[in-house]
Amino acid sequence: MPSDPRPFRTRAALLDQRICRLICPIAAGMVGVCLTGIGLLHVVVSVKRHGSIADDLLSFDALLFLFATLSSYFALRGGSERRLHWLERIADHSFIVAMVLLTGACFIITYTVT
Repeated sequence: MPSDPRPFRTRAALLDQRICRLICPIAAGMVGVCLTGIGLLHVVVSVKRHGSIADDLLSFDALLFLFATLSSYFALRGGSERRLHWLERIADHSFIVAMVLLTGACFIITYTVT
């Protein structure tokens, strides 16, 4: 199998750009998911007259997804390779934390709202 003629740094930059291109639209869509969840929770709270912390978690979660979206967007806008790696790392970590928080909010919704 022939080896890739591009230097390692170029391949790493391309890999980071591909990761950012995946994170950016997915995280932006997840902001919409969080906002939809908040809206649905407000309907449930108004009907059942009791709230939960889940809507607060989803609000914070939407901010984390927005942060991941903006980090990956600015990483794709150009600049140095070092900046690309730094912003990609920020986008990656904030996306993972936001997904874990979203899962936690789902458990809270499942076991407290019903």
